[in-house]
Amino acid sequence: MRHTISVLVDNEFGVLSRVAGLFSGRGFNIESLCVAETQDPTVSRMTIVTSGDDQIIEQITKQLNKLINVIKVIDLTETEHIEREMVLLKVGTTSETRAEVLRIADIFRGRIVDVSPTSYTIEVTGDEEKIEAIMTLLKPFGIKELVRTGKVAIARSPKK
Repeated sequence: MRHTISVLVDNEFGVLSRVAGLFSGRGFNIESLCVAETQDPTVSRMTIVTSGDDQIIEQITKQLNKLINVIKVIDLTETEHIEREMVLLKVGTTSETRAEVLRIADIFRGRIVDVSPTSYTIEVTGDEEKIEAIMTLLKPFGIKELVRTGKVAIARSPKK
């Protein structure tokens, strides 16, 4: 089963290396990894997507908590949370296909961020299903290049 793990860490050099080393040293795969500063510049948030059964995820969580620079580890999979991903797609276009590619981008609330005589570069943000859907629709036009951020996630606020 896929798990999304949020890890708050000290914003210091070497922390990312230690976290990645923990995964590789134990033979666990990181499917997606996003790291950035939080509102506090001394703290960074890592959003890690990995797969494994409950026992493996529990082991990963315990090992992460043992690392000195780790402040807090949360497995968001079992809680209500919001996940988003961004993709930049460079799609081949001709004068005949430009309008259709533009329509598809509009349907998915994508933005054209670069135009050339032979391609559009489209930015799309959303959940994994939305990203996969637009990629499937644009594939016949010829995806020349593709860059994905990986997931970022945050727990939902309690509703009262």
